[in-house]
Amino acid sequence: METILIKTLQLLCCLSLLVVLHEGGHFGFSKLFGVKVEKFYMFFDYKFHLFSTKSKWFARLFPRIAKNETEYGIGWIPLGGYVKIAGMVDESMDMEQMKQPAQPNEFRSQKVWKRFLIMFGGVLMNLITAWVIYSLVLLAWGRDYVPMTSIEDGFQYNEQAHAIGFQDGDIPIRADGKEIVEYSSAVMRTISNAKTVTVQRQGEEIELTMPKEGLSMLKMLQAQPQFLTPLAEAYIDSVVPGSAASKAGIEKGMRLVAVNGKDIKTWADFDYEVTLRREDVLSSPDCTAEDSLRWRTLDAVFATADMSRYDTLQLQLDENYMMGVTRHIPNFKTEHLDYNLASCIPAGLNYGWRVLKSYVNDLKYVASAEGAKSVGSFITIGNIFPSSWNWQQFWMLTAFISIILAVMNILPIPGLDGGHIVLLFYEGLTGRQPSDKAMEWIEKIGLGIIIALMLLAFSNDIRNFILPLFGL
Repeated sequence: METILIKTLQLLCCLSLLVVLHEGGHFGFSKLFGVKVEKFYMFFDYKFHLFSTKSKWFARLFPRIAKNETEYGIGWIPLGGYVKIAGMVDESMDMEQMKQPAQPNEFRSQKVWKRFLIMFGGVLMNLITAWVIYSLVLLAWGRDYVPMTSIEDGFQYNEQAHAIGFQDGDIPIRADGKEIVEYSSAVMRTISNAKTVTVQRQGEEIELTMPKEGLSMLKMLQAQPQFLTPLAEAYIDSVVPGSAASKAGIEKGMRLVAVNGKDIKTWADFDYEVTLRREDVLSSPDCTAEDSLRWRTLDAVFATADMSRYDTLQLQLDENYMMGVTRHIPNFKTEHLDYNLASCIPAGLNYGWRVLKSYVNDLKYVASAEGAKSVGSFITIGNIFPSSWNWQQFWMLTAFISIILAVMNILPIPGLDGGHIVLLFYEGLTGRQPSDKAMEWIEKIGLGIIIALMLLAFSNDIRNFILPLFGL
């Protein structure tokens, strides 16, 4: 419960900040051009609100603020926020206002370039927010990274990678001639987009040609075993007291040699075997508790550290298919970079640009059947936050989500900022503005698309997070 509360608090703080800043971008440009803003709300206020500067009690305490032309408030539906700009067809669907003669301080009375900046202001603010956060995080904490050359034992590859020409122990050092400096989750993205990859193999450099049709990063990440993982031999660093491993008689320093007759050399080999057994259980609708227990019971062969003695032990994994040991992981040399005020600004911009390009590149997978299953709502977003409060991780995730909001809002979907911008480009090129009736229908269609996407995201969250809690 404590973990859920911490994740929820981080999510609310993150979204509250980003919503206010995004809507503040629209608000700022509107005020700059003298356009009237009727409402500025964090969260949606369907039927009622939690707070409003137009409330009677607030007007009695702060009459000058209450008389402001803009109503500031907090809604009760934490799904975003909005600014209601006078003279604009938006999600409020206030068509009565549009029937009145246009006023000089209304959105519809402004030149196209001014309306473009008003609509683009939210996306621009999200991008600037990410840049500022990344820069300040680098200034405060610096950056740790693992140089690719420090992974001396190389990587272990799956069958797909072997078919291309990768061999266990290879270290990718260049993609399309560009050096791969560090090991991170971006390595697979780099390989998936490359035409050639150069690996270091036993002191030699070997150039591999990637498939002409390219590689799907989504499939590379979902594959079991994964496309590549650092080679880590299956040694036991320590045993958790009372765990499955402890009950089976496993001791520190032992090496896992085989499971149910299959040779095990690395922890990736073991994970693959366990994953296969777990998937067999989950895919069987008639699986009983006894069946689950049988699949979690393994005949495992362990060797002592000096390989002088081999013991065959019956190992019964727990309900999460965990053994209860600390795995020996090779020590990768970690480099640390510190930044000053002058260097953190361009470094933050460069980091944010790389994150933006990677996220835009990954959007192509959403159109696939597997990609659609990965779309999530607030439960998915909240789940990426750490279970304990960590300011560095909080700000890094907030910057990343700010980039997500910028990209999502610039998509040419009616009702989103990008949809309005497309119509403004149309008007700028043709000199004709769509009629209010056309704008009303476009807005309705856009809201329908957005609702459909939200339902998809919520259904995925229910399937991935809620139903498993009830064993469904």
